[in-house]
Amino acid sequence: MSVFLKLTWFFRQEWRRYSLAVIALIGVGGATMIPPWVIGKIVDAIADGSLTKTSLQQQVFIILGAALFSYGLRVLWRIALFGASYTLANQLRQTIFAHLTLQAPEFFDRLKTGDLMARATNDIQAVEMTAGEAVLALFDGAFTGLLVLIMMTVFISWPLTIIALGPWPIVGFFMWRYGKQLHQSFKDAQARFSDLNDSVQESISALRLTRAMGRETIECEQFNNIAASANEANQRVAKIDSKYDPTIQLGIGFSFFLSIAGGAYFIHQGELTLGQLTSFTLYLGFMIWPMFAIGWLLNLVERGSAAYERIDQLLNSQPTIKDNGTQNQSIEPSLTFEIEQFSYPESQASVLKDIEFQVPSGSLVGIVGPVGAGKSTLLHLLMRMQQVPMSAITLGGVDINDLTLNNLRRHIAVVPQTPFLFSMTIAQNIALAKPSATMQEIESVAKIAQVHEDILGFPQGYLTEVGERGVTLSGGQKQRLAIARALILDAPVLVLDDALSAVDIKTEQQILSHLKQARQGKTTLVVCHRLSAVEQANHVIVMESGRIIEQGQHRELIQQQGWYAKTYDYQQLEHVVEEGR
Repeated sequence: MSVFLKLTWFFRQEWRRYSLAVIALIGVGGATMIPPWVIGKIVDAIADGSLTKTSLQQQVFIILGAALFSYGLRVLWRIALFGASYTLANQLRQTIFAHLTLQAPEFFDRLKTGDLMARATNDIQAVEMTAGEAVLALFDGAFTGLLVLIMMTVFISWPLTIIALGPWPIVGFFMWRYGKQLHQSFKDAQARFSDLNDSVQESISALRLTRAMGRETIECEQFNNIAASANEANQRVAKIDSKYDPTIQLGIGFSFFLSIAGGAYFIHQGELTLGQLTSFTLYLGFMIWPMFAIGWLLNLVERGSAAYERIDQLLNSQPTIKDNGTQNQSIEPSLTFEIEQFSYPESQASVLKDIEFQVPSGSLVGIVGPVGAGKSTLLHLLMRMQQVPMSAITLGGVDINDLTLNNLRRHIAVVPQTPFLFSMTIAQNIALAKPSATMQEIESVAKIAQVHEDILGFPQGYLTEVGERGVTLSGGQKQRLAIARALILDAPVLVLDDALSAVDIKTEQQILSHLKQARQGKTTLVVCHRLSAVEQANHVIVMESGRIIEQGQHRELIQQQGWYAKTYDYQQLEHVVEEGR
């Protein structure tokens, strides 16, 4: 029952709904006690010959009134109770989503996508049932059982009640035992469901690669093994779950047998009337629900407890990036980098060292270097996707740690190396961060990104559905759409993280030329491997092994005859050879 204590915060929040549901359930319980009592009176009246038409009609109207009253209250408690449980599920999903958006990249390296999806779906559903059906079983089952016991012991016969309820302590023992077994089994089943979820997600995402590598048979075998493991775990849960109802039915069967046998004896002794025994058996029938409610309650509580543990574990993982900033105002797009040293948490090796340079407002700055030079890491630090203990990165003269994360990222628009497109229209993808954008604004940024003509070539133009992850588009079209999506934000700082690698040099030069014109007064950082992309840059930073080895304008770097000049000459020769083909 500890899960109820953990959900105390929610019960306090929704106390009005739960109070209304409890009051309605009490009313339903009281109303359902009336018909058995009235029926017992009718049976006694028939037995002694005192039943009249008028009294029968009155008794029938009482039963009908109790039924209608109970019907209205049942509708009321369902709306209140289940409405509250659905609210809990919605809040937990929103909390989990908001929590995930604050996590650093290494968090998602630790936890698989399938596991996160399972916690946000199946686990939340189990907790939702605990806050709804389990509360129903607890209050309605307990109150109904209490009322029935009062009617059976106080108003009919307490000796017969003791006899009839004799098997129930044994049933209660087995309910407790099944609950203990169910907790661990359900927790294991949820973990296996996470593995299955993750396997499906990875298999679908890598379907093309699987076919290209001829791994269909291997992938099928691996999936079948995971599915079999999940099936076994759920079978164990089902085996324990299947014991509840037979145990309860067996206990109820013995109770009815003992009540009829004992009732017949008390009638023979003159201590009980036939009508009272009729009422007693009807009340005993009402005890079926409390018994089932106990089993159902234990089942739901164990499931909910196991699920809430997994959700709590996720929410208790503190983000490594603390949003402690206070400044939330707009600032100019000048940047300063002073990084003494940076290493990733899981590694002692320095990824960046002695990085120091400035980016004036309105300038176009290129950052180049071989693979593994630390270019992407530098951008991660700028976006505060990693915490930097020994550095000072400023935006508009303000330390980025003093800015709220929302304000920092509002000032910076990033086009990543691998663009991600959603399963929606081209226009919706471009206007993703600005849903209110007009078609004129969308077309304007598409023209700057040199993708407007390509879009018009599609049958439905800007209303063309791009498919999951933009599967219907080429790599270059995806990159240019991602650039248009970033441009529509009109952010003070634009970062192109190798975002031109899939376009030809001519298109690349056109995009950069249009960017320079459209973003006058705003800062642009271009991170790339193809050096032709930074020819027009105001300043170029050359990195290698986490350090700055050269910097200056394109012509200056060519004259230095260092890494930049040699790489540029090689790429120009490569381009000439390709053109010659």
